[in-house]
Amino acid sequence: MSARPFATVLATVAVLAAACTSSAEIEDDQRQAAASSSGTQAVVLDTSPEQAHRVHTGEDVSAAALVPADVAADGVLTVGVVGTGEPPLGFLADDNSTVVGSEVDIASLVAESLGLRLDVRNVSWEQWPLSLQGGDLEAVFSNVGVNADRLQLFDFATYREGIMAFTAAPGSELSIAGPEDIAGLTIAVGSGTNQERILLDWNAQLEAKGGKPATLEYYQNAGDALLALQSGRIDTYLGPNPNAVYQQTRGTVEIVGTVNAGWPNTTYVAGTVLKGTGLVDAVEGALQHAFDDGSYAKTLARWGLSDEAVDAPVVNPPVGQ
Repeated sequence: MSARPFATVLATVAVLAAACTSSAEIEDDQRQAAASSSGTQAVVLDTSPEQAHRVHTGEDVSAAALVPADVAADGVLTVGVVGTGEPPLGFLADDNSTVVGSEVDIASLVAESLGLRLDVRNVSWEQWPLSLQGGDLEAVFSNVGVNADRLQLFDFATYREGIMAFTAAPGSELSIAGPEDIAGLTIAVGSGTNQERILLDWNAQLEAKGGKPATLEYYQNAGDALLALQSGRIDTYLGPNPNAVYQQTRGTVEIVGTVNAGWPNTTYVAGTVLKGTGLVDAVEGALQHAFDDGSYAKTLARWGLSDEAVDAPVVNPPVGQ
């Protein structure tokens, strides 16, 4: 065969290969381009159910010794995660049934440190408190922020800063730093969340000064809020910062403001267990083990959450009333 026909064959193969590029790859290229134009680096996440690149740790004997007998008896740590959310916290994998994400990975580190097998239960946000109180769950790892009301019923071991973000459609020109900036806006928020409490407090401040309060629209998951944002039904959405950062890197939204989940105080995201069971001490010990061996830092980096790392886990940190 002459060189010219061979070159032609190679060119034809290249064209065919390009033509076979999947729609998912094309969509990803478009997202990368959108992220590049916005000056952010796209976060590439593992959405497979197998999670082959999950970070692991070994058992910590001293932490395992703190596990209450009723939890240790079956060798399983039953953990609730809200799995209907958006990456990177807790979401459904490609099989549309396995819950994966950074919160599952943190729970996995805790279970491994305690020498227990992890059993993840997909729960709704509204469901997790009653599931803990009813004994269906032993712990919750699902971006739960510590606040005064929750401290009356649950014990906490912190593992991340609690930061919330206002997101808007790209080019919105919104900038939100305080109550005066939400006057007259329509804002999406989850019911029973710290975000809702913040917005209600801000509205009260606005009304006390004669301002127009924001209209709150309630959504059960971030995906629905994102669709409402893209369709123009809402002006902004207040939700977890990790979700917002991920969506911003994909070019779908822009972050127009942030606020600590404990506003006007500082609060943290924590592993949550029923108060008085003693399990929180084991969880703290397990987290400390993951902090010490580097698996905690690697896990946050894997999901693009290094900016929310804390120096050490703390049990029941002080919060404002």
